[in-house]
Amino acid sequence: MIVTLTLNPSLDRTIEIAALTRGAMMRATATRLDPGGKGVNVARALAAHKIPTCAVVPRNGPEGNQLTALLEVEGIDVCAVPVTGHTRSNVSLVEPDGTVTKINEPGGSLGSDDLERIVAATLSAAVGADWVVASGSLPPGVPDGFYGRLGTQLADLGVRFAVDTSGPPLAAALACGPALVKPNRDELAESVGFPIDTVADAVRAAEAMRVAGAEAVLASLGADGAVLVDRQGVRYGESPVDRGRSAVGAGDAMLAGCLAVGSTGGDALTEALTEALAWGAAAVRLPGSRMPGPADVDRAGVHVHAEPDLSRPLRGSHQPHGMEQTR
Repeated sequence: MIVTLTLNPSLDRTIEIAALTRGAMMRATATRLDPGGKGVNVARALAAHKIPTCAVVPRNGPEGNQLTALLEVEGIDVCAVPVTGHTRSNVSLVEPDGTVTKINEPGGSLGSDDLERIVAATLSAAVGADWVVASGSLPPGVPDGFYGRLGTQLADLGVRFAVDTSGPPLAAALACGPALVKPNRDELAESVGFPIDTVADAVRAAEAMRVAGAEAVLASLGADGAVLVDRQGVRYGESPVDRGRSAVGAGDAMLAGCLAVGSTGGDALTEALTEALAWGAAAVRLPGSRMPGPADVDRAGVHVHAEPDLSRPLRGSHQPHGMEQTR
């Protein structure tokens, strides 16, 4: 069982258009509505592969009820925690070349009583779980140290903790010694204070995050693939996508694929990165924030290097078919 926590879930409407023209009236070529939020996407990807998962989400109002209903349709065990803040809605405009223009609402505030209920629900769901994954931005009212304190409580239960967030919440989470963190390229650079221009830069930054407390670091590098670093070694891999449809949620699928393998280290390190890249690339090929199932995943297109060329330069951080994250 893998438990996901999403403090800032959403209803994600994806609208496909021929081209984005500012100030013009445009007609959609296709639309879809998905439950959203980074932890929610991780749960959806796991459920698509029949991996038992429980999604802990705050819920309030008709939007919250709709979010819960959409998750249950996908076969996810939902732990919906009543809160005072509203459930946000996000809109993504997707062009044929894979360019995504995303508008995210900030989400409703969570008070101290809301957070106490959410922590209690997460700790209860975590009993006997293999992983707890905390993903995404913190909504208004949540202190930067929330994920770090939750990680400390999970450590007392002996449950592995994975974190995918950014900025001060990520820095605070590192101090609790999470089993895995999953920054993207920009977040990796922000965390260490230097640009990520080569594979060597990415590995050096990941090692710095390990020194700060993380046991393992899975860093997505957009169209350049990803690196996975832990105490056993370094792996760099890539999974080219010739024609992507949407990168929304691809990094979440990548994290889900890594967690689906289990522990890292030795050959498992290569296996974990292979699965992560295969799931992430599959998500890029799908519309909107749809998560890939087994039939969508192509592991043959993944190339993992046990001895990567560290001098290899990385392309620009904003690739149309990459796996960069939005929060």
